[in-house]
Amino acid sequence: MISAALPTLDGRVFRMESSTTSAVDPDAPTVFRYSERDGAVWGEYEGDTVTFGRFVGTRAGDSISVWFVHVLAADGSVVTGEGASEIERRDGRLRLVEHYTMHDAPQLSVCVELA
Repeated sequence: MISAALPTLDGRVFRMESSTTSAVDPDAPTVFRYSERDGAVWGEYEGDTVTFGRFVGTRAGDSISVWFVHVLAADGSVVTGEGASEIERRDGRLRLVEHYTMHDAPQLSVCVELA
């Protein structure tokens, strides 16, 4: 169970702010919708370079481990992978710092909670 000090991600929406994989379109960034229950997290995402995607994983404290699959808007190819995120709190909002591997190289993205 998540304590009051560690807010649930359930129902929260995040937008991608930066990524080492590709330039983020500030007018149409990828948007992530989270659900969480009993240590499990899951959700969906779309926008920018992604037509649609899904993720599922686990949460322990302020750390998330997920597996994901998405379809690229550019060519319809399917991308799969896994990653880990750290939850941070800044200016009253949550922020996810995501570490994952894509194109055989370590990547980093940052997502911020929508108000």
